[in-house]
Amino acid sequence: MNFNELNSVEHFIIHRLTGVNLNGVQSGIVAEDPVEYDTVKWKYLQSELLQRNVDDVLLENELTDALCRLNPEIATKPERAEEIIHKLRAILITVNNIGLVRANEEFAKWLRGEVSLPFGNEEHHIPIRLIDFENKKNNSYILSNQLSIRARETKIPDIVCYVNGIPLIIGEAKTPVRPAVSWLDGAHDIHVIYENAIPQLFVPNILSFATEGKELFIGAVRTPLEYWTPWRVENEKDELEHFAGLNDVGKQLTHLLKPSTLLDILQHYTVYATNNQKRKIKVVCRYQQYEGANAIVQRVLEGKIKKGLIWHFQGSGKSLLMLFAAQKLRKLEALGNPTVMIVVDRIDLDTQITATFNTADVPNMLTTDSIKELHDLLEADTRKIIITMIHKFKDAYVDMNKRDNIIVMVDEAHRTQEGDLGRKMRAALPNAFLFGLTGTPINKADKNTFWAFGAEQDAAGYMSRYTFQESIRDKATLPLHFEPRLPNYHIRKEDLDTAFKELTNDLGDEDRNTLSQKATNMNVFLKSPERVRAIVKDIAEHYTRHVEPEGLKAMIVTPDRFACIQYKEELDSWFPAEASEVVISTSANDSFEFKQRWGMDKDQQEKVVEKFNDPDSPLKFIIVTAKLLTGFDSPILQTMYLDKSLKDHTLLQAICRTNRLFPNKTFGRIVDYFGVFDNTAKALAFDEESIKAVITNLQELRDKLPELVLVCLSHFFNIDRSIIGFEGLQAAQDCINTNEKRDAFAKDFSGLSKLWEALSPDEVLNQFQKDYKWLSQVYTSVKPTSSDNGRLLWHALGAQTTKLIHDHIVVSGITTDMEEMILNAEVIDDLMNKKDPRQAQKLVKVLNSRLTKHKGILQFKELSERLEELRDKAERGLINSIDFIKELCQIAKETLQAERDTDSKEEQKNAKTALTELFLQMKTDKTPAIVERIVNDIDEIVRIVRFDGWQHSTTGEKEVKRELRKILWVKYVIKDEELFNKAYEYIKEYY
Repeated sequence: MNFNELNSVEHFIIHRLTGVNLNGVQSGIVAEDPVEYDTVKWKYLQSELLQRNVDDVLLENELTDALCRLNPEIATKPERAEEIIHKLRAILITVNNIGLVRANEEFAKWLRGEVSLPFGNEEHHIPIRLIDFENKKNNSYILSNQLSIRARETKIPDIVCYVNGIPLIIGEAKTPVRPAVSWLDGAHDIHVIYENAIPQLFVPNILSFATEGKELFIGAVRTPLEYWTPWRVENEKDELEHFAGLNDVGKQLTHLLKPSTLLDILQHYTVYATNNQKRKIKVVCRYQQYEGANAIVQRVLEGKIKKGLIWHFQGSGKSLLMLFAAQKLRKLEALGNPTVMIVVDRIDLDTQITATFNTADVPNMLTTDSIKELHDLLEADTRKIIITMIHKFKDAYVDMNKRDNIIVMVDEAHRTQEGDLGRKMRAALPNAFLFGLTGTPINKADKNTFWAFGAEQDAAGYMSRYTFQESIRDKATLPLHFEPRLPNYHIRKEDLDTAFKELTNDLGDEDRNTLSQKATNMNVFLKSPERVRAIVKDIAEHYTRHVEPEGLKAMIVTPDRFACIQYKEELDSWFPAEASEVVISTSANDSFEFKQRWGMDKDQQEKVVEKFNDPDSPLKFIIVTAKLLTGFDSPILQTMYLDKSLKDHTLLQAICRTNRLFPNKTFGRIVDYFGVFDNTAKALAFDEESIKAVITNLQELRDKLPELVLVCLSHFFNIDRSIIGFEGLQAAQDCINTNEKRDAFAKDFSGLSKLWEALSPDEVLNQFQKDYKWLSQVYTSVKPTSSDNGRLLWHALGAQTTKLIHDHIVVSGITTDMEEMILNAEVIDDLMNKKDPRQAQKLVKVLNSRLTKHKGILQFKELSERLEELRDKAERGLINSIDFIKELCQIAKETLQAERDTDSKEEQKNAKTALTELFLQMKTDKTPAIVERIVNDIDEIVRIVRFDGWQHSTTGEKEVKRELRKILWVKYVIKDEELFNKAYEYIKEYY
């Protein structure tokens, strides 16, 4: 009655895709349920029944029939089919000489119908069709298992899927009930063993998959295991809503191997690129790229809605998404040879996108070097893929090209795309489709990504979203770790306020100029030699201890260009000069000497980046202030040493330079010297609860065992536990098909397993062995691995809650108080009458500020939570603007009333009064009588050293405690620990 990989997963896959139930063979019955995809069905054939020899890769009879069926010129002369098969066999043989990826690329040209032969009239070349992409029913689809194939060795892959006799998919199934076994074991078998022992089988391969019945991962030929990716179904991808089990894998596999999906990936979602080591690699789309790109293509084909927003987290592959979409749009005949434009707003993004398209060798692709060149291309009605910068629309005129099959994809859709340049682009291309792609949308009155690119028909404001949690869970990006290492210096309150206003406010030019003058003092402080020396010393020690041993590299982000040089000079005293490079811009106002020493053109910068990406080069640090914070893809970069104020999307984009995948790299690290992430870091510091059972009475435990087994079995009422294979496992999983049921079972089984371990090897366990093994296998089959992020939290919490990172980065410290606004009944009534969204946003800011002042009072805390929930609803598009304003006004009214109630109470004791009362209460013979002087001293010094939010800052707490000790312990010689602690708590509360 054991569940194993054959009867539970492999047979489940066969049943799901073909309808054939091989578990029924045990009773002499092969059950078949009709399973059809687009009216096309996979047919199951046992490997022994395939007409092939053990060393044959192709099913040549099937392929010959398909060639004749799909090519009339071959049907009239069937011997031509043998000629083609001979050429295909030759490609299979070349794998030993040219390598698997190049052989796979060559075979893919045949599969996609890109090869022509002189089979037409008068030896005219015609394209040869191996597969019918238009009418998928014209193809044959065969699935077999346990296929024995011999090349360098003989191997037996679990699943092989043939289209027209060509093996396009290889799959490996693993057991779902052994905790030590996962999909990774199957991927290892394919990538490490099969691809080397039987490489010919993989020459025609589109992709391979591996699963243990919990997760489905895919990989292209020669894809390292750390780059295999999950395949999920878009509308069911949120793992916070359900657990992964056989049903989920079945849905994912059905979607992936549906002929329309599979052949779509072959035609449009596969590229052969060149990596940093100048090696040819094959790239197959991730599921979010497939869904996002297809959403764009579908919208263009329908032609009704002319815009849309793709919101995918930083580092999850938006450049490739655009490449796949552009490739498919250009190939679709229905679009009539369209123009696809990729628009960026920074040189580094232009470089990154161009490099992505160039390394993939995308045909008919152009980049624009000047404004005139862009104008010439549009005026000449060029039908290609054009990569350009938004700034090149500066002199564009209205209706420059009115064609309606121009598709514009804007990368990092915010900043300039919402300004004048964006308007000029829209006016120049009035009938174009406009799609925005971003990892960091902005939702503000004056700059709004949702308004600029989101279509009204998209309920949430976007066509496709791929979140931070999903990218971490899918291993598309790495978790981000924040490490606050604030220098032991104190920034006075005025300077701190100035710095954070610069960080968070969107002001007019006049206000910004005024503010920048005040901020000068802040920069002077940040660049003080003593401070820089201390930070660089810490960087050197931290890098040497934590980063260098892993073979990884770092970026240092400084306040300005001159600080970059300062850091470089200081760093040279710790490392050789070639260990670091400064990458900054120079201006016309810079001296000749400065430009000669630090100036860097595009080619020089590319060489520095190339050297940085080389693991064997001595370059360890890149020092920047603005360059390379966006559009810089360097997987070897693991740690960012941050000493600069960043805000909004720039902050998130910058820190996500560190989240790219790289061998042996498990996370990206931000070392914060500025204090930007102080609150975020504290929010991540949580203690996991651990419960340990103390065994005191063995007999008592024996007595508990039968009851606990029955409790666990009660979750599976009326289940026939004698049924083996996927039917039995699926039936068990269906009994615990909600989060609540799974959590309840997990809790009960956890108690049973602890008791079982405590009693083992007591003989009393023998009579329950059968039941326990069954429960254990079911539990293991649905329990997520502890390393996975973004899943349900079970009874035992796993790794750090990465979701908090994203939540705090997006909202932390962002206040846009552009002007003062009074909150009173008249303002609320005015807003209700006019329903002005801009006024609503101002009211949100004012309410936030007012509620924060009363955060210690329960009533205001509840109002604050309601406001946050309301804002969350609005951002997710779950509430319309009218209802948003109504609810906002209601919260405002209740806030006013709560303030009146609070003010009418007895006046709150001020800080000095509270401290005075404390000292008088705790006065002893050893306490000086001059309580008033002590309190005044404390009040004076605390008001000097404190700053907003100091209670949540390690530096702030240290500073206040140090000054308090100076007054009590040194000046007044009061070394009463209890008094010190109570005084400090009062200070935290009242200051």
